[in-house]
Amino acid sequence: MGDDRRRIHCRVSGRVQGVWFRASTQREAQALGISGWVRNLLGGGVELSAQGSREAVGRLEQWLRRGPPRAHVERVDVSDEALAPQGLGFDILF
Repeated sequence: MGDDRRRIHCRVSGRVQGVWFRASTQREAQALGISGWVRNLLGGGVELSAQGSREAVGRLEQWLRRGPPRAHVERVDVSDEALAPQGLGFDILF
């Protein structure tokens, strides 16, 4: 049996700063039981790392392609990463 967890690293571009993207991502991740972090990037994008069950991470990935109501997501680049020790919570980094 394989591990049912997945860890992803994402870069989201478009109008994703100043529209509550990080806080909305945190809320969505917490609701799905995902640990990780999200932060703004210089140049206007958002970056995040997320780990949880494959199903939950897949649902977060789908949500990222829409984002919160005021966002306009143009692109989401996703790469898989090696699993890390399960962290607690989902943080907004500054």
